[in-house]
Amino acid sequence: MKNRFTIGQMAKLHNIPVKTLRYYDEIELFKPIEVDENNGYRYYSTEQFENLNTINYLKGLGVSLKEIKSLLEVSDIDYFLEQLEKQKEITENKIRELESIRNVVDNRIKEIKKAREISKLETVIIKTINERKIFSLKEDINSEDELEICLRKLENKINRRSTIIIGKVGLTVSMNNILIKKYHEYNSIFILEEEGTCYNQLADVLPYGQYACIYYRGNHSESAKYYEKILDHLEENNYEIIGDSIERTMINEFISKNKEDYLTEIQIPVKKN
Repeated sequence: MKNRFTIGQMAKLHNIPVKTLRYYDEIELFKPIEVDENNGYRYYSTEQFENLNTINYLKGLGVSLKEIKSLLEVSDIDYFLEQLEKQKEITENKIRELESIRNVVDNRIKEIKKAREISKLETVIIKTINERKIFSLKEDINSEDELEICLRKLENKINRRSTIIIGKVGLTVSMNNILIKKYHEYNSIFILEEEGTCYNQLADVLPYGQYACIYYRGNHSESAKYYEKILDHLEENNYEIIGDSIERTMINEFISKNKEDYLTEIQIPVKKN
């Protein structure tokens, strides 16, 4: 049949599945120019090529089949431009989202590499740290199960999904609990805000100031003896604790099975007496 193509030939020419053409016919988006009454075979013509190209082009831009159908039915340049403008906005939002994910991944790569290079372990140092933005949830946490539940609550609170937060989660121990040596009774959980992200009205801050810090190969369960080291150092060097401690495990079992890779840091805000 001259200038007629079977559904298989049409699918091959346009590099799309036969079932896609059948579906387009079913929803009346793109129908064959002719259907053989005897055998039900669908036939298409070259006159329809441009129409199918338009459908594939718009679909490639992310336009829904419903919207494509409306565009083709209306066939108005202003309406077409309006839909393209909408799709442009959607695409730009996706680009921003992907750039944010890329920044998260880049930050995590840098932090893990930096953590692996830390060699000064189990030694207390006093360092000045800039203000850091965090998203926090004030709640008592006394077990691993409670930690996981509180983390989910915090993620829901800030509407955070599917991000790489390993190494960005921290816990705090109240100043009072530190002084009475209850090192595993936490009073909040937080997530550090990613570098380069916009300020969020829900964000809190870890204040600028001096912190007594120590790194060790282990996780939160092994923190007690390192708190003792910090307290001994503060007493010997005439420092006073002025706030809640911060614990953050940067490398744990989710990153490495080798315990020698684990890395946790404790920071306690202090001032010189």
